[in-house]
Amino acid sequence: MLPLTCTREGTCCHGKTVWLNPWELATMAKVGGLSPAAFRTAHTELGGIRLQFNGRHRWKGLAACSQYDPAVGCMVHAGRPLACRLYPLGRERQAEAVRYLYQGKKFPCLEGCPSVVNLPRMTVAEYLEGQGIQAGEQAQDAYLEVVQDLAEGAFVLLLETGLSASGDRETLRRWRQLGRSIPEVRARAIPDDWLERLVLPGQDSQLEDPAAFVKAHHGRLQADAQAAFGALSSLEQVRDACCLMFTLALHLAQSLGTETGALAALWIQTAKDNGARE
Repeated sequence: MLPLTCTREGTCCHGKTVWLNPWELATMAKVGGLSPAAFRTAHTELGGIRLQFNGRHRWKGLAACSQYDPAVGCMVHAGRPLACRLYPLGRERQAEAVRYLYQGKKFPCLEGCPSVVNLPRMTVAEYLEGQGIQAGEQAQDAYLEVVQDLAEGAFVLLLETGLSASGDRETLRRWRQLGRSIPEVRARAIPDDWLERLVLPGQDSQLEDPAAFVKAHHGRLQADAQAAFGALSSLEQVRDACCLMFTLALHLAQSLGTETGALAALWIQTAKDNGARE
């Protein structure tokens, strides 16, 4: 059983890591009265995929979320991301199966927010319904498909352009290096124009329909990739484009809270199974 809602002490708003997909970034920006670009600059890290926890308020030495005000709680509560709505639960999806997880023996809110014991008790299903997770889950699941499509683009550039057939070993070496890199390094590896394409799709009018928002974003990414990489003239250019698509896929996967190291290893093995060399 979980409490009905969170109180204002803000245990969950201190010292956490909150990843943001592009729909969540745009949604928080709208509720906060900023453009997505301005919110990204002021309140996020890694090009817009991680929420800053640099607030002045401290709890047990941990900095507050940039959106936390101790007088009112979350200042963008109506637009809070899925991770915040689920807390203290986690969500795992494998194919069509979804599980809600909790790790630990003690309910984490009790120490910092003891008043939760006075709130009504409910089942996990009732708690999730009350947190309004449906839109966030729609965006999250739709962006998983975009991640896979970006990776497919990298596979096409590697396996269907003559790059792999040329005996190339450099591409998978770079893929493995990217997979082992920390998010900060991967973010710096993405050119600014592509990072903006990835995190600032500019479909703010479609925020009320997460599926439509992501579908439109997906279409723009596909069109931009085709325009940029459809007529490359050398294998070196193909390799660079291939590695960029791979990096974009990993960076977007990171914004969804994915274990990117394991994902990169899976993609590398898939490429090797299809004839690529390392």
